[in-house]
Amino acid sequence: MDQKRAVIFLEETFPDLPQSRPLMLEAVLFCPILNWVADKLKADGVERFFVVCGSEFAEEARKCFDSGADVTISQQHRELLDFVSGGGKITVISRPVIPVEGAGEGYVYSATGEVLARVWAEGATNFVREADGEPGWITLYSLDNVQEVELHLRDRIVHRHMDAGVRVLDPAAVYIDPRVEIGAGTMVLPGTILRGHTVIGRNCTLGPNSMIRDCRVGDETEVNASQTNESAIGSRTHVGPFAYVRPGSRIGNDIKVGDFVEVKNSTIGDGTKISHLTYVGDSDVGERVNFGCGTVTTNYDGFKKFRCTIGSDAFIGCNTNLVAPVTVGDGSYIAAGATITKDVPADALAVARVQQSNKEGWAARRRKMNGK
Repeated sequence: MDQKRAVIFLEETFPDLPQSRPLMLEAVLFCPILNWVADKLKADGVERFFVVCGSEFAEEARKCFDSGADVTISQQHRELLDFVSGGGKITVISRPVIPVEGAGEGYVYSATGEVLARVWAEGATNFVREADGEPGWITLYSLDNVQEVELHLRDRIVHRHMDAGVRVLDPAAVYIDPRVEIGAGTMVLPGTILRGHTVIGRNCTLGPNSMIRDCRVGDETEVNASQTNESAIGSRTHVGPFAYVRPGSRIGNDIKVGDFVEVKNSTIGDGTKISHLTYVGDSDVGERVNFGCGTVTTNYDGFKKFRCTIGSDAFIGCNTNLVAPVTVGDGSYIAAGATITKDVPADALAVARVQQSNKEGWAARRRKMNGK
């Protein structure tokens, strides 16, 4: 059986578009328009794609398709004719469009490969008389037009999630990427932005004023006034307010990542508490660890990054510096104000402070010298 095919013209054949890059590569709700198109065509059964695009945008265009998709990206006329040759109908997208249920044909049509090969062999690639219009597309003419469509699609996406059991307090105050999945019972509060291939569990609370990008979030987790990126966050975990989770982090279950905490490229074990004013970077943290306020994993020496390892049930006192690479053993304690440069054994107490010295009367003498 002949695989269903589609041809997408990324480089517009009309000179009335002012932007310097293909309009199909612009984003609508954080998702490239070409990605919207590819997903719609795939849902319609298309298995092979030919994208007419210059080499300067080829890599960007390829990222809009699944990694395993059969995609050819080329400007070569001969390759295009070879692709359309043979039986079966081929869907053709001749200028920028975006799929919208219930819309018209736009500039999308279908014709047999035989007809396309014959017509296009004569040089015309933007119009085929012997073609059938394909409904469900809105034509895009400019970035202003894209913005108008974006607001319409935002409302559709928000209400689709609401119909699936997601609560949205103010539908006009949230923005959700079409690739996002949200579990039933989750509350999305105003100012929330959900981007990329994000998957949200059930009964979560997102926002207010949170951005979650390319993350997996477990059930009953709260992300309050925070940003999380390219990371996994477990169930019953609280993030924020004003926390920053950077790419490559794996945050487990029943964890607190509190105010002004930054986590980067780290694994955080279940039950750990990082309550406030702490940086955990390039670290492997066990379960039920307590981070005191002001703790810093000093992971960078100006040339290379190094990792810290912190065992389960460790207690890290306030204003501790862990100078990587260093290992803190299970159940150990670190006294407040310590700078740790050597490994700490399990169940040990580490104290690393300069000895305190009090100079009696010094402050009074200084005030007298300054006439106070």
